[in-house]
Amino acid sequence: MKIALFGATGRVGQHILRLALADGHHVKALVRRPLPIEHTHLTIIHGDVLNKDDVQRTIEETDVVISALNTDKATVLSDTMPYLINSMKKESVTRIVTIGTAGILQARTAPHLYRFQSSESKRKTTRAAEEHLNAYQLLEQSSLDWTVVCPTYLPDGDITTIYRVEKNMLPEDGVKISTGDTAHFAYQQLFSDEFIRCRVGISY
Repeated sequence: MKIALFGATGRVGQHILRLALADGHHVKALVRRPLPIEHTHLTIIHGDVLNKDDVQRTIEETDVVISALNTDKATVLSDTMPYLINSMKKESVTRIVTIGTAGILQARTAPHLYRFQSSESKRKTTRAAEEHLNAYQLLEQSSLDWTVVCPTYLPDGDITTIYRVEKNMLPEDGVKISTGDTAHFAYQQLFSDEFIRCRVGISY
């Protein structure tokens, strides 16, 4: 499989990259800074996700897209998502998996609200969640086969493969999930149609 990967230098993206290469897939990664990995199946494209031509070059001749981009304390997600969607349509690529946040899942105590709008959220600011929501809504309005993986508190950690997931909600009493296990689940979604056009909460 040929995978277009965005956010390969990030905390989750690095795990995804290693998983894909270990399984023998070809990866095209768009990065701003050097990747500390060399591999015969890795094509590095130096550029910027806010440049639609760089996004297009990354998605060309690939089969699936996975985005582990974060908000970068700005509007990177919502600014980039139209480029991803349009480039995928142009290249006839339909499958995309992205990393979101538990804040955009439905609140268990008030299902008509997103978690970041409810008492379930302990965040002092909703800025990041609102940016993730904007990106999610753009995907929802598209015709793509998307999955948004929504981790809660996300400490650095290895892959255990032992975690809980739930469609559109955070697993009950979920408190945290490692970067490694978030990456593991997100990567597995490239080969599954169980959660197509869904948000998925993930936690221990």
